[in-house]
Amino acid sequence: MDELIRTIVEPLVEFPEDIKVSREENERGLTYILSVNKEDMGKIIGKKGRIASAIRTIVHAAGRAHQQDVQLTIQE
Repeated sequence: MDELIRTIVEPLVEFPEDIKVSREENERGLTYILSVNKEDMGKIIGKKGRIASAIRTIVHAAGRAHQQDVQLTIQE
């Protein structure tokens, strides 16, 4: 799942070396935490949050394909 998130995010940012993906397990399932360079934050969120929403939808769907509840959090 880390690689999926990186594959989606890398073409969107100017500083791909600053992409960090960490994983946290909780009672609801898995939560992936995405961190990017501060200058790339707007590109990841997009207008009205559309890009962030699309990335979250893809990650959630990929998790469902593996019978897992997966969420994505974008950290500033």
